[in-house]
Amino acid sequence: MNSEIRFQLTDHSRISEVDFSNIPFGKVFADHMFVADFDGKQWTNLEICPLHRIPLHPATMAWHYGQAIFEGMKAGINQDGMPLLFRPYDHARRLNISAQRMCMPEFPEELFVEALKELVWLDREWIPRDEESALYIRPVMMATDEFVGVRSSDHFKLMIMNLPSGPYYPKPVSLFVEEKYMRAAEGGVGFAKAAGNYGASLYPTKLAKEKGYDQVMWMDAKEFKYVQEVGTMNIFFALRDKVLTPDLHSGTILDGITRNSVMSILRERQIPVEERPVSIKEIAEAAERGELMEVFGTGTAAVIASVDRIGYHGRDIMLNPANWKLSGMLKSEINGIRSGRISDTHGWITPVRSTVTA
Repeated sequence: MNSEIRFQLTDHSRISEVDFSNIPFGKVFADHMFVADFDGKQWTNLEICPLHRIPLHPATMAWHYGQAIFEGMKAGINQDGMPLLFRPYDHARRLNISAQRMCMPEFPEELFVEALKELVWLDREWIPRDEESALYIRPVMMATDEFVGVRSSDHFKLMIMNLPSGPYYPKPVSLFVEEKYMRAAEGGVGFAKAAGNYGASLYPTKLAKEKGYDQVMWMDAKEFKYVQEVGTMNIFFALRDKVLTPDLHSGTILDGITRNSVMSILRERQIPVEERPVSIKEIAEAAERGELMEVFGTGTAAVIASVDRIGYHGRDIMLNPANWKLSGMLKSEINGIRSGRISDTHGWITPVRSTVTA
């Protein structure tokens, strides 16, 4: 047992209340959570305990000034019943990159992964066995100083929750090209998983849904010309001879771990992938020439989400499901690695073992 982490186990599991054949994403929570407090100098009070509400003062600074970040991860389980974490060290590094940008303390990577292992091991019975589902893991860090005034908080809380979840998008998604509202600008926090990024996206997404689309396709903040992301995902465009995805150089796009996994798999299969600025005009023209085969989003929650239409300048660019070969292959490959069905040749999987007797 990790001597730094205290354990308080639940007396009564709620797992019998869950219908694992019908798990809505983001609404069902497993029995335990990890919590830690930053006291201004170091992380303290490390504990795995029953999931519970936390009392907060009305002047808690996270609410007033937006010092809050999060991560999204997944765990699967193999046929032998061993939980498997997917790229936990990459998520730990990205959490700390977000923390740096938001003037928050970093959390030690090894301790982060150790906490994940212990927490997932305790809640291992909550991992869905269906490969299309998973245990979604949500770390969140927030400022906790009780103060009204614009400055960085001195105190912070890190929490990690487990959520058994079904597919994020059970069907293909439609996208609306947004040419008024922006997601992020150069020099901003677009590359970080900062809570405010998502809050700012809600109103444009509401407008897109009123027009009959599922999500927004974000353009760059200068010219509204170059594609950035879609909804909560990175984006890929498969042409006849190559795959395109926006590059990360502007600092406005999240460095997606599923995005990176997808590019690794494509390149292994000798499918050309270009990371570069991708204009929406280029995509529309490729569609007109019949060269746009498929479009798909990538992200931890969705894994791979196929796009069936894109609303642009008053008309829809339609995508033919008969051409959706790469997205299906990629989703099967990533889900297979995450569940142990496919051998992990990348070093992405961390098996979960624990010294906790539960």
